[in-house]
Amino acid sequence: MNREPNAQLITVMAEAKVSNKGLAKRMRDAAGHRGMSLGTTHVAVQRWRDGAGIQPQTAAIMADVLGAKLSRRITPGDLGFFDTIPPTTPQPVGYPNTVPDVLSTLDDLAGERMEPSDRAPLAVDDADLSSAVLSWMIGRPDGIQADRPAQQRIGMRDVRAIRDAASMFMQLDFKYGGGHGHKALRHYFRHEVLPLLNTSYSEKAGTALFGAAAEVSQLLAWTAYDTGNHRLAHRYLTSTLRLSQVIDDRMFGARILGNLSHQANYLGNHAQAIQLARAAVEGAKGRATPRAMALNSAMEARALANGGDPSGAGRAMNEAERHFDHADTAEDPTWLAYFDSAELMGELCHCFRDLKMRRKSVEAAQRAVNATDPKYARSLGFCRMVLAQSHLLSEDLEAAVTTASLALHGGDSLQSSRFQRYVTDFQTEVSTHAANPTVIAFNDQVRDALARLDDE
Repeated sequence: MNREPNAQLITVMAEAKVSNKGLAKRMRDAAGHRGMSLGTTHVAVQRWRDGAGIQPQTAAIMADVLGAKLSRRITPGDLGFFDTIPPTTPQPVGYPNTVPDVLSTLDDLAGERMEPSDRAPLAVDDADLSSAVLSWMIGRPDGIQADRPAQQRIGMRDVRAIRDAASMFMQLDFKYGGGHGHKALRHYFRHEVLPLLNTSYSEKAGTALFGAAAEVSQLLAWTAYDTGNHRLAHRYLTSTLRLSQVIDDRMFGARILGNLSHQANYLGNHAQAIQLARAAVEGAKGRATPRAMALNSAMEARALANGGDPSGAGRAMNEAERHFDHADTAEDPTWLAYFDSAELMGELCHCFRDLKMRRKSVEAAQRAVNATDPKYARSLGFCRMVLAQSHLLSEDLEAAVTTASLALHGGDSLQSSRFQRYVTDFQTEVSTHAANPTVIAFNDQVRDALARLDDE
């Protein structure tokens, strides 16, 4: 069959001044840095130039390589491959029906090897998602089987050990990104936590044990999300949502819905993000502390702002702040301790940025940067990048690039594809000033930082 030459790929390669062999080598090297094996040769590159199709993941690597060479964002569509990427088949939510089902699912997930796949598409059917949310909203708690016969009996000391481990991994996640501890956490969850759920325990210890297991499972979801494996993250989250139902932990279940909303918002699925955040708010009413409700409302505000609803976002932001005003009036679970005033302001500054509210965006982002503890390195990096984008909204290019450079310097050890996307999004936004010396220097800094990260 005769094919038309891929004029877009040919043009971009010529602009980048890269040969077939040169591009093939760069692609193999880039794949190797990501822990992948790619057998691309100059022959394959020539076939693509001649109009042959390409696998989506390979096209994404090629786009990244050529984008790095040209110091601007390149997509597979820019290379003429848009039509070769097949439509995404919606992924079943797979909300487990029974306790044995959810434990089996989590064991299977913990046995999977996580591969970085930030560009891998994720689509979830609206009706399927609504069914899972409704199941959580109206489902009755399963309850635990206390004092059943078993070879091993555990108590609160075992639960405290799990929670201490979860806290340690959470701090690693905040400081170094999701890619740093996911593998070790997965092994710990599968071999040290899940087996305990089938032992003997009292009602109190069993309830606490299931809660601690849900915290670890949630962290596995979050680290997978931060590293870019959205399908795996989504499966962990929906399974963890079901795990929270076992002990009727509505506050933690709402947090999982908020995480699902956060992910949907990140991926551009704004309608689903809004639905999930609202379900979190409604599902937790009367069952959550003010601090938790502030987090739920902040997630709704993020979704509404990104969805282009300034009125709804403003209402949700006000609700978040009102709830947070009463944050110290109730005792919070340890997993919520991170959500302080700086974290709230970090969420709100994203809203102001997305709503293009220049002055408020700069003010809120600067407040978030000033208040964020450096131990939350990823959060600080995000807030600095939002501050840089806010300066850009205010047409202050020098302040924008200076702030972005500071964020990059502080976050260069983060194994977080989300942080990298903040940086590449900013590069795209300043690409209209590509000839500016400060922008050129920043793009050089990005290349050096990514090269160092790949070498670690």
